[in-house]
Amino acid sequence: MLGFIISFIFVFVAILVLRQDWAHITGDAPPQSTVPPARLIIKDELSLYSGEEDSKGLYLAILGQVFDVEKGMKHYGPGGGYHFFAGKDASLAFVTGDFTDTGLTDDVSSLSPAQVVSLYDWLAFYHKDYKPVGRLVGRFYSESGEPTEALLQVEAALEQGQRLNDQAQAEKQHLPACNSEWSAARGGRVWCSTKSGGVQRDWVGVPRKMFSPGSGRSRCVCVQNSSTLENPNIQEYEDCPPHADSCPVRE
Repeated sequence: MLGFIISFIFVFVAILVLRQDWAHITGDAPPQSTVPPARLIIKDELSLYSGEEDSKGLYLAILGQVFDVEKGMKHYGPGGGYHFFAGKDASLAFVTGDFTDTGLTDDVSSLSPAQVVSLYDWLAFYHKDYKPVGRLVGRFYSESGEPTEALLQVEAALEQGQRLNDQAQAEKQHLPACNSEWSAARGGRVWCSTKSGGVQRDWVGVPRKMFSPGSGRSRCVCVQNSSTLENPNIQEYEDCPPHADSCPVRE
């Protein structure tokens, strides 16, 4: 009975922690009378937290969520490699790496769903390593602190990106990448084994070219059975026996 009670307490605490982590990432928290309202910060106020002499501190924002990054002064303060992020929301640059005045913007409407997933990885990093201090009024949060339509669109792109990632992972398990090698003397070779493309499995498979629709480019995948050949984007290698687990590549 004691073991059951301890196990129940452990699971209950784990669920609470997971809920708190999700609330931190999305910027929403469960309604509790003990939780103070989120601090709302306008752009002009945020600009005062640039870490420069006589500034009020060192903040940055990503997707409208503001973080105190003063403990990372050597990175975000004057002279630091990431000082251009200080005192502003430059969400787009976290993904694009464009640190020009044009690139340091919070307009992320040009990002693909996969890039939005990467942006949320950065947001998770800041929640883990730095203290959130409020929400930036503007593109992502209204004057009352509510998510704007722009933020809802980004969250929709996040969901789409996560679905695409799940599909890619499923495809990786079903059609793992081949092993490959190349030398000047012997040329190229691709082959399948019980571990290739980072996937450990109980079958070997045969090498096939898998084309990306519309691009004309291909990559080698290991196919487990012939039914996959019904996929028009998958083709056999030339001059390679259909059931061989290794094929020369002359491209």
